[in-house]
Amino acid sequence: MTRKIFLSITLISVAAVAMTIALITGLLSRSYRTHAKGQLRDEGIIIASGVEMNGGKFLDSTDFGDLRVTWISSGGRVIFDTDKDPTAMDSHSQREEVKEAFSSGEGSAVRYSDTIRTTSLNYAKKLSDGSVIRVSTDHFSFINGLASVLQPLMMILAAAALLGLLAAITVSKRIVKPINSIDLDRPDISGSYRELSPLLTKLSAQNKRAGRQVEELRRSREQFSLITESMSEGLIIAGSKGNILACNSGASRLLGAEPPADGASIFTLNSSEPFRRCIQDAMGGKRSELILSTEGCDRQIIASPSSGVTGVTGIVVFIIDVTERQQLETLRREFTSNVSHELKTPLTTIYGISDMLANGIVRQEDIERFGGEIRSEAQRMISLINDIVSLSKLDEDSVPRQDEEVDLYDLAQQVLSRLRSNADGKQLTLSLTGEHVKFFGNKTVLDEIIMNLCDNAVKYNVSGGAVEVKISHIPTKARITVSDTGTGIPPGDLDRIFERFYRVDKSRSRKIGGTGLGLSIVKHGVSYLGGAVRAESVPGKGSVFTVELPTLPRKK
Repeated sequence: MTRKIFLSITLISVAAVAMTIALITGLLSRSYRTHAKGQLRDEGIIIASGVEMNGGKFLDSTDFGDLRVTWISSGGRVIFDTDKDPTAMDSHSQREEVKEAFSSGEGSAVRYSDTIRTTSLNYAKKLSDGSVIRVSTDHFSFINGLASVLQPLMMILAAAALLGLLAAITVSKRIVKPINSIDLDRPDISGSYRELSPLLTKLSAQNKRAGRQVEELRRSREQFSLITESMSEGLIIAGSKGNILACNSGASRLLGAEPPADGASIFTLNSSEPFRRCIQDAMGGKRSELILSTEGCDRQIIASPSSGVTGVTGIVVFIIDVTERQQLETLRREFTSNVSHELKTPLTTIYGISDMLANGIVRQEDIERFGGEIRSEAQRMISLINDIVSLSKLDEDSVPRQDEEVDLYDLAQQVLSRLRSNADGKQLTLSLTGEHVKFFGNKTVLDEIIMNLCDNAVKYNVSGGAVEVKISHIPTKARITVSDTGTGIPPGDLDRIFERFYRVDKSRSRKIGGTGLGLSIVKHGVSYLGGAVRAESVPGKGSVFTVELPTLPRKK
């Protein structure tokens, strides 16, 4: 306020003086020009009379001083000029003052020169023979007139500015002093202008109310921040234009983005087209959802508009990690499809044979063979169901915790003895090497792991091949290695062999038998025991499966 008052007084003082001086100078300049034009006309008439009486002799014998005299013929040609050679000058018939003199007897014109900043006054008088006498003189312009008084003008302006400055400083300080002394936090009504009393009273009441509101807002913000930061889900609150009003750390973490700055656009967190479309739908007043895949993870985005009287006032966005749920849903669909397919095949065979038997179209000598097929397909279904039950128990961690000390070498020997008849049918050599390693765990799960690995080594081996089982011990781990000389596994299938129902060669697998769940049971069984399994294979030469289980201190 002090600055405004000071500048106003100073500018008004200087402007008033400057305008007064400029006005006076302009009036004087105008009066001088009018006088000069009249004087020039009188001199022009006198010169014209002299030429009428004596002709060119008058012009040649007369000194005209600062006046420029030009004699122009009736055709516009210059006959005489005091400043230039007439023969070098162009026609003057189109000059304003000459043209006017030809038509009405006399004429005048004023021309301004930008180069020398002077005004040229011109007067023309027509003679009796039709020729024209023109006289010209230079008249200083308003700018030159103003320049001539520039020094005194600047002195007057400086004096006015100084007086305005002193007055402005004094007046402005006196005016604003009571206002500047007001304590806005605790305004004193008695120490200020009476006109400010209503304002100060309201200000005092508002200060108290604002203090209470600020404290409540601070507490609410702390509570909101505490709640949102403890959430594993992401939460974003944005304005109607998409500017972020609040964003917890879970949102930026789930979207794989840096924490946004205050007021930043929500699209700085994710600029993908599906995310933009979801947010724009919410800003348009429509609730929107999508599953956004980022870096191998699935995030569910739920964007809801917040509407008021004037329309959408903002949006609320929830972000939920649904990676595990999506994976489980995918596994569930695949599992359902595979189980349906695996059960449909033996059931179709059983139904077809039983239908033939029921209709009596089977020969007596074929009944035994068809009965064997029914028994084989039924056994296949039972094996599939048993494998599914075993896998479900491992998935749900519902296998009874009947841990005991198991000699892995002895257990492997028992498994190989059960597979001896199948191995002999393919002329396979079964061997067991290594040492007696004790492991404390569930014997049933261990038996299924070794049994499935060895059973696959026998099934997918070549006639006359070999299966070797080795039991060894490394620091803190027990190792079971099952190797065969079978057909091997292509590199492209090696990462998928532990998936449920996955078969490398489907036609050959169905011919050999099995449910397609053996290696899945191995993987989940090893995981149940806290270990790890890996496979190595060279197509045409065989495969090696290695299981490593963490050993625990022996029970005394």
